[in-house]
Amino acid sequence: MRTIVVFLIYVIIVICLTPFLLICYPLKIRQPFIAIGKAAMRLGQKILGLKIEVSGVEKIDRKSTYVFMANHLSFLDGPMLFMLIPQAVRVILKKEVYRIPIVGWGMHHVEFVPVDRKSIRGGKKSIEKASHLMREKGYSFLIFPEGTRSRDGKIQAFRRGGFFLALESQAAIVPMAIKGTFEIMPKGSFFVRRGKIDVAFQSPVSVQGYSRDTMEKLIEKVRSIIQAAL
Repeated sequence: MRTIVVFLIYVIIVICLTPFLLICYPLKIRQPFIAIGKAAMRLGQKILGLKIEVSGVEKIDRKSTYVFMANHLSFLDGPMLFMLIPQAVRVILKKEVYRIPIVGWGMHHVEFVPVDRKSIRGGKKSIEKASHLMREKGYSFLIFPEGTRSRDGKIQAFRRGGFFLALESQAAIVPMAIKGTFEIMPKGSFFVRRGKIDVAFQSPVSVQGYSRDTMEKLIEKVRSIIQAAL
């Protein structure tokens, strides 16, 4: 029941924001939508009865640009981290999400980046776009290097896309470890259970000294940090 209530509230918020979006779109006013999105996530958390314990946020310099990377257990992970990351973070999302009426338009407006997961060329273009935004506008990006949610709650192999982004932008990687969302809303489930979630921000990992030739060492380092925190 709580899940349905949150869904309906989000639908109402989207409808109410549509006229505001029509005004802000041509003026390229984006920041209010990020703030509203974070506030909506906090409201959803309270209604769903989720207790979130966060540690390590003090390790983040709010003025620096990062590639945030976390293990991926549930549909809840993206909205939750979007709320918790102490920056106006952007996200690389599969292009199908942009087909949602109004929501897709809003994501395009705040400069989230779509990706075609079926195309290697499409993935490369998305990384190039995100890297450009990081260098030109100072955006940080949230990436789930596993690429998809875990089916058994265990950490999976990491894909290279987010690491290409970190190398191209020369932004440090912030590993994050999530515990609890798999039990609350596993893959394939629509309804959210009450429960406790732990999110641990780890110290930023510099990409200085790494290249495409040594990327596997960087991938293993970041994965090991997250695995140890779990």
